[in-house]
Amino acid sequence: MTISRRQFLANSTAVTAGLGMPVFLQRPALSAPKADKLGAKETVLVVVQLTGGNDGLNTVIPFRDSIYTRLRPTLRQSSARVKKINNDLAFHPSMGGFAELLEAGDLAIVQGVGYPNPNRSHFSSMDIWHRASRSKDQKYGWLGRTLPRLPNRGAAVNVDSGEGPLALFGVTGHAPSVTSLDDYQIKVSDSGDDAPKRKLITDLAASKTDSGNSLLDLVRKSAQATYKSSERLRQANGEYKPAVEYPNSTLANRLKFVSQLINADLPERIYYTSHGGFDTHAVQAASHGRLLGDLASSLSAFQRDIAKQGHGRRVLVMTFSEFGRRVAENGSAGTDHGAAAQIFLIGGRVKQGPIGAHPSLSDLTRGDLKFHTDFRSVYATVLKQWLGIDPDPILGKKYAQLELFNNPA
Repeated sequence: MTISRRQFLANSTAVTAGLGMPVFLQRPALSAPKADKLGAKETVLVVVQLTGGNDGLNTVIPFRDSIYTRLRPTLRQSSARVKKINNDLAFHPSMGGFAELLEAGDLAIVQGVGYPNPNRSHFSSMDIWHRASRSKDQKYGWLGRTLPRLPNRGAAVNVDSGEGPLALFGVTGHAPSVTSLDDYQIKVSDSGDDAPKRKLITDLAASKTDSGNSLLDLVRKSAQATYKSSERLRQANGEYKPAVEYPNSTLANRLKFVSQLINADLPERIYYTSHGGFDTHAVQAASHGRLLGDLASSLSAFQRDIAKQGHGRRVLVMTFSEFGRRVAENGSAGTDHGAAAQIFLIGGRVKQGPIGAHPSLSDLTRGDLKFHTDFRSVYATVLKQWLGIDPDPILGKKYAQLELFNNPA
C-alpha cells in the first residue's frame, strides 16, 4: 500500500497518540537507524530506591559492639537471631534472602556511604542523591545526564506509577513510568472504528521504501520501531516464565516485570524502581523488619531468576537511600534522620561481602555515623566500570574509583 502525505497528515494521531506506546519505544527510531536491534549483550543497571531513610545500622549490624547494644535498648537485634556476614557484622534477622545472595557470591556491601555536610531533609537529601550535586542549578539527574552518552542514546524505564524520579530526568524529559505490559501495547484494536487506524499502523511499519518526504519517513521509522517493540513484547509475554517463585509483594512484582523486560531483549540499559516506608521515627522494629524482609526476598528472587535466564553477569542492582538513621534510638522506639549507611550491589560480577570498614560507633558526628565513601564514587565506578562511559563530565569532577567488581568493563 502506498501512503500519501495527505493520508499521513489526516491520520497522524493514529501513529503517534493512537499507538499508545511509551515515548522511549518510539524515540530510538528518531536517534539511531538500528534502534530495533537487540541490545542483549550490553550491561544493564537496575536502581532500587529505599525511600524514607533506611536505618543502615539495623540493616548491617555490628552485633558484637557493646555501644550498639547500649544505644539500642529496644531495637537491638539478638546475636542469636541475626544472619551473620562475618565475625563482626550481620544482617537483620529478616534478611535471609541477602544471606543467600552473599553465600552465592552475588552481593557486595559498600559501607559508610554518604557525602560531606549531610542534609537531613528527605526532599533536599534525595535531590542531592538524584542530581549527584548540591547545586540547584543542576536541573538534570545523574542518570538523565548519563543516557545521551550511552550507545544509541540509551533509554531508561521507571517501573512505578506517576512521574519518573529526578535521577532519570534529562534533556528529553522524564523517563516513562510503566508497571505492566499493558502500558506497552498498541492501544488500537483491529476491529470496529479502529480497524482503519490499525491497518495504517501496520502498513506504515511494513513499508520499506523512502517516500522522499522527510517527515513521513521519520514517522514511518518510528512506527516500525514501535510496532516491532510491541510485537516483541507481546511475544515475550507468552514466552517469559519466571525461573523462580517471587514473593507476593509490590516490590517483587516490579522486579519480576523488570526481569520480563530484560528477557524481551529490549535495548534499555537502565531500570528504576522504589521501595518506600523507611521513615521509621516510631515503633520501628516490626515495620522495618517487614521492609527489610521484603527487600531481601524480592532481590534474591530477582537475582536468581535473572541468573537462570542467562543474564546474571550483565545485570547489576544498586540500592540506595537518602540517608541513614541516628545511632541512638529515640524515645518512641524509633530512629531519627541520620547520615551514613550502606549501598548494596547485587549481580554476578560484584566483589563479595563488605567493602570498606563499618563506621565506628565510638567516633560520631552529632550522634551520626561518619561516612568515608562519597556516594558519587560509587556512581563514578558504576558509570565507568559497569556502563562503560566516562563519569567525569556527568558528575562534574573526578571521583575515586572503587573496587566493586570482578572483571570490570
